[in-house]
Amino acid sequence: MISSIEYHWSDIVVIDQTSPIEISQVIQLSVAPVFLLVGIAGFVNAFVARLGRVVDRRRHLAHLMHAPDARRRELTARELRILDDRARLVHWGMTLCITTAMLVCLTIVTVFLDFLFEMEHPRLVGAMFVLAMVSLITALGLFLREVFLAVESLTLSNREG
Repeated sequence: MISSIEYHWSDIVVIDQTSPIEISQVIQLSVAPVFLLVGIAGFVNAFVARLGRVVDRRRHLAHLMHAPDARRRELTARELRILDDRARLVHWGMTLCITTAMLVCLTIVTVFLDFLFEMEHPRLVGAMFVLAMVSLITALGLFLREVFLAVESLTLSNREG
């Protein structure tokens, strides 16, 4: 037997008396985080480029591990360890940047849903934005640490040359 479930439009809160001005204000508020998304995309792009450089350098150094000179092998092994650390930092930085972007997108969606369905979740919106900022700050810290390691690696490369 098929049971019938009856739905009434009055059960669903839909905005019917919303003025275009109110909707445009919500759109304006949600566009600001879009600029943040553009900045995050720039950082992801920078991380990808840095990861490519790490991979290329690692491939080059892998051939030097078979050098007859013990000192050369030792310096190469040290630089390879630094490259591994750099790759790990880049990986986590990219992960955190993408997590930040997802949290910003969820914040935008929540703001719209709050407005469209007359829900009140300011703490949820605030918490998601704070989490996004913590994630971004951590990613920036990882980026800075990776740059420091790159400089250390450069110093090491200069010593062997």
